[in-house]
Amino acid sequence: MSEVLLPEVTVEVPPEGLSITEVSRLTGVGVEALRYYEREGLLLDPTPRDSGGRRRYHEGDLAWICGLVMLRETGMSIADMRRMADLCRRDGTEKERLELLTRHRERVLAEVRRTQRHLRAIEAKITRYEASST
Repeated sequence: MSEVLLPEVTVEVPPEGLSITEVSRLTGVGVEALRYYEREGLLLDPTPRDSGGRRRYHEGDLAWICGLVMLRETGMSIADMRRMADLCRRDGTEKERLELLTRHRERVLAEVRRTQRHLRAIEAKITRYEASST
């Protein structure tokens, strides 16, 4: 598999991995959402399990989940996240990954521009209200 660029993990992950509860606390992704991500094929690899069948996440899993959080918080659809995971599982898909991320960047930039316009309007209203209340 070709290199996948992921966020840096700044948490020490023990050799036995982290429980789903620990990963939920560290990433802000709920336990049910982590299970959903797994069912929907959003994780790169099947989540390893301990001898009792409990999920154990390792550093690469944590980095990937942090990447999913970033994509989701910037408005990427679950379908596009699934596509990115599918592409990242295969070598030679860098061009398709680039296209997917480039399209996503354009959507994010459009949203930023829209939010900036809204913020300017809010600031103008605040200025008017401040001026009229003095």
